[in-house]
Amino acid sequence: MKILFKILFTIFIFIMTDIFASPQMPDYIIYKKDTIPTYNLILEQYLQKQNPDEEKLFGLSFRGSEKLGVPLNCWRGYQAIYEVIDDKLYLTKIISCGALKDKTSISADDSTKKIKKIFGDKTRDNRVLIDWFSGIINFPQKIKNNRQLRWDGVFYKIFEYETVLEFSSGNLVRQEEVHNYQKVPKSINRIDKDKISDVLFKRLKKEKWQNENDCSERYLVTIGGNGKVSQIRMTYSEKEIEEFFEKEEYSYCIKKFENALKDLNFDIIKDKGKPMSEDVYIEIWQKENGKLENWTH
Repeated sequence: MKILFKILFTIFIFIMTDIFASPQMPDYIIYKKDTIPTYNLILEQYLQKQNPDEEKLFGLSFRGSEKLGVPLNCWRGYQAIYEVIDDKLYLTKIISCGALKDKTSISADDSTKKIKKIFGDKTRDNRVLIDWFSGIINFPQKIKNNRQLRWDGVFYKIFEYETVLEFSSGNLVRQEEVHNYQKVPKSINRIDKDKISDVLFKRLKKEKWQNENDCSERYLVTIGGNGKVSQIRMTYSEKEIEEFFEKEEYSYCIKKFENALKDLNFDIIKDKGKPMSEDVYIEIWQKENGKLENWTH
């Protein structure tokens, strides 16, 4: 039963990933005369609050107004351009997907119509003050060799060096240049996330695994904000675990993971300058002799 469940789950994930996980175009922010991609969907958040019953996918709403329909890499059907003017945040344009990157002619009249349709009398000088937004906008600094540290596979990205702007009701209250990677002495490098599962497997392989308990499964290992392993779990819901797994075997496998990984120390990854935790996927196969194989990749 457990093997059948794993096969069905794998097929489902492959289908969903192929259909929906298209990399998405960012919005843009104009700050100090630079036009920079930003992965903060401020306008989209506003539209979703105004229309909570709209069909959504991964937090992005479909828009059907474009002549050629909604491209797969721009589910929301538009891109927004924001600008910081006199320490205030404005929405200045709503453009067709890819228009800025492809250097397509951007119609000011078309943009203004879209803004006025949404915000009506709040529109001033063909733009609108984003006074409903309190929070943080982050975007990569324009410096050489600024590495992309993390990407969720669809939209959100974290860069090693970023600018962080904090707003309160549309007013700029803080600006900071942050470094999102902290090297820790005698700790494991985390720049390449894909290599972390290999580090985990080397530790797991040193453990002695009982033949009577089959721990062949998919796991998520959480590395906390302090660079230590903070949680280990299988990639299923609690209900699925209760239904498809024996309690004693499940506990045994998790404890073996905890014991093998408890002494690991990693460098610290940050998001907007704050230490973050992240999940690392690993899949192992336990052979009849108790030896492990790394099935992650």
